[in-house]
Amino acid sequence: MNDSSAEEISRDYQLLCGSGGDGIVERDVVKVSGPDCARYLQGQLSQDVVAMAGDSAWSFLLGPNGKVDAWLRVHRLDAENYLLEVDQGWGDIVVARLKRFLLRTKATIGEPQRAQLVQRRWSSETIRLGVDEVGDELVVAPVGPTVAGTDLLVLDDAATNVGDLSVDWVSSESLDRYRIAHGIPKMGAELTADTIPGEAGEWVIDASVSFTKGCYTGQELVARIDSRGNNVPHPIRLLVLDVDAAVGDEVLVDGATVGSLTSVTPALGAGLPALALARVGRAVVPGSVVAVQNGSAAAPASVVEPGAVR
Repeated sequence: MNDSSAEEISRDYQLLCGSGGDGIVERDVVKVSGPDCARYLQGQLSQDVVAMAGDSAWSFLLGPNGKVDAWLRVHRLDAENYLLEVDQGWGDIVVARLKRFLLRTKATIGEPQRAQLVQRRWSSETIRLGVDEVGDELVVAPVGPTVAGTDLLVLDDAATNVGDLSVDWVSSESLDRYRIAHGIPKMGAELTADTIPGEAGEWVIDASVSFTKGCYTGQELVARIDSRGNNVPHPIRLLVLDVDAAVGDEVLVDGATVGSLTSVTPALGAGLPALALARVGRAVVPGSVVAVQNGSAAAPASVVEPGAVR
């Protein structure tokens, strides 16, 4: 808790879980354009970008081995212009990965651009910024099945500064707690070069993968895991901790290490316990009781479904 007090984080978090709350998250955006861009992205992304149900959808960008290069949102502006939105700091990786297979294709991969994601939790009201240029603002779908509200993506060169809006801004720490409590994975934390898509959870697969489109890079592993009931080796689980812990602390079952914590948010009092996401062995399922090794001591922790705790 570097920037906000526990009292402020608790207040903001309860606002997010109750009647409203607006937060800003920094994102990287990559523009892909050209007459062949849809066809090219169709062969690189797990989402059906040609027949998307809406203007925005989640997708995986995978390596040939089927492991995660990036988890991102794809925004279809029109048939020849797409935006790919990813966690801050991962734009360069997306660009390098897409350019790797860009041969004899009329598509241009732009350089990463900074953007702000206005997260409007528990509100269906749409903020309109009065930006005229197409692509400067995009209203996109909620991030997960237990998350209400809308997101608004605003590019850094938009005409209006989102910081000038008269809304209830919340702290970044409370937003991160909200992310963890709802089991939303993050690049570099839950999702790494060692992660396979199915480990992120069933809702992530449902939101990010099309099983009816044609072939794409990394498809074989995704299809094989799906055919086996998505029984992945290291699923990401939500833990309710008895004591505060740190990223990297080991998760134990009967004294044996079965995984480690990937994201942590501390206890805030007033019935708000410490929470963590962890990549663990497949035998660790919701309802399990595990232990978390913190220094020389091991403290109990409960495994629960995302969205089941505040």
